[in-house]
Amino acid sequence: VTLLYAFLHMRQNLKYFDKMRCLRKRSAVSFLGVLVVCLLFMNLYIEDGYVLEGDKQLIRETATHQLNPERYVHTFKDLSNFSGSINISYRYLAGTPLPRKRYLTIGLSSVKRKKGNYLLETIKSIFEQSSYEELKEIAVVVQLADFDSAWCEGMVQDISQKFAHHIIAGRLIVIHVPEEYYPVLDGLKRNYNDPEDRVKFRSKQNVDYAFLLNFCANLSNYYVMLEDDVRCSKNFLTAVKKVITSREGSYWVTLEFSKLGYIGKLYHSHDLPRLAHFLLMFYQEMPCDWLLIHFRGLLAQKEVIRFKPSLFQHMGYYSSYKGAENKLKDDDFEEESFDIPDNPPANLHTNMNVFENYEASKAYSSIDEYFWGKAPSTGDFYGIVFEKPIKISKIKVVTGTEDRQNDILHHGALEVGEKIVGSKKGRQCTTYLRLGEFKNGNFEITDVEHKVLFDINCMRILVTKSQKEWLIIRSISVWTSQTPSQ
Repeated sequence: VTLLYAFLHMRQNLKYFDKMRCLRKRSAVSFLGVLVVCLLFMNLYIEDGYVLEGDKQLIRETATHQLNPERYVHTFKDLSNFSGSINISYRYLAGTPLPRKRYLTIGLSSVKRKKGNYLLETIKSIFEQSSYEELKEIAVVVQLADFDSAWCEGMVQDISQKFAHHIIAGRLIVIHVPEEYYPVLDGLKRNYNDPEDRVKFRSKQNVDYAFLLNFCANLSNYYVMLEDDVRCSKNFLTAVKKVITSREGSYWVTLEFSKLGYIGKLYHSHDLPRLAHFLLMFYQEMPCDWLLIHFRGLLAQKEVIRFKPSLFQHMGYYSSYKGAENKLKDDDFEEESFDIPDNPPANLHTNMNVFENYEASKAYSSIDEYFWGKAPSTGDFYGIVFEKPIKISKIKVVTGTEDRQNDILHHGALEVGEKIVGSKKGRQCTTYLRLGEFKNGNFEITDVEHKVLFDINCMRILVTKSQKEWLIIRSISVWTSQTPSQ
């Protein structure tokens, strides 16, 4: 497009000069000037084949370590060039994708380390922590991103020997991108005063991840990125599916299942091409985990949506960068007996006086937010109206926080109801059954389906005695014995 524009511009100039009957010398000089402009445009195009000319300004702003999501969100969403795949060729080192789409693809990118290698342990953890039914719904893609062919061949042999049945079943694929497809990695800008080799390492890592995302875009409905030195929680896929179900109807770009680095970050697969292009555009500007924050901001997710407990734990002791020590651990990780609530879709409302933006919706979530209301009175309530009637097996409600331990529900009860009446905005149940009282600000009950004979339409927290203290509802957790779709 740029070259065509320059060419047309050149033709217009020539016609203009002919009409004006300028001297031949002047025409020659102008022609040479336009030709130089064309060559400059060609140089810009060839110099950075990954960057659209219209986005040069974005790169200049990123060089100052700032991106303005508010300003660029609409432009970024509308860039049609970001919807297609990157035109590169992959080498299949082991396995091939199956034609059937899976539910979740797990992506790993690995390079040769000077000290320690955890890739095989990571792959082992993924498969061992998954049930037979879960294995049917996942695909694991390992990208060997080192340019040392001998190392790659050795790793392929080890992976093929240890995980042959997973490769045959189409669950494990090992790929490699030849060095010729990589952009310039030497002599890059030294942002943040990083040493040159550090800049090269993190810039190449951005490209590695971009190529991996590009490959995985059509393999499944969702995609989660792991690093190559990670341990997984038991039945992590089931936990991820529960979280996704609980977020139905709400907008999200990234869900986080670990607070460390590029571990446990979940995306819709249809966003992967845009994310791949984005990483390539800014590959030399900053580390990938910083770029991810800008990416979700550009797509209008301003806040982090992170879940506890974490599903993935960093287990590597030595970093892939120069073998440096890396002792980072996620203290929210739980490996065994992970039990995340379903929290089926529901409408939430309260008649309490809400403080600032601590609205009712923030309690009905496993992310680190809460509802905060001013001193409640007898009869005040926090209500939940489920979109569909459900069977409930377990309910748990926690009030107060560590730094505000007195902002609990001192006197209250939990009730479930049936027979919805009213309009869509003002729906409520006509009859309620009390399941129990709050003790020390908390409530928990199991085997609800054996104690309640009807399908539950509503649930409410009822204040049974006025209190001077404000009320924080930290979390409301609901486990279903039958999912809403069944």
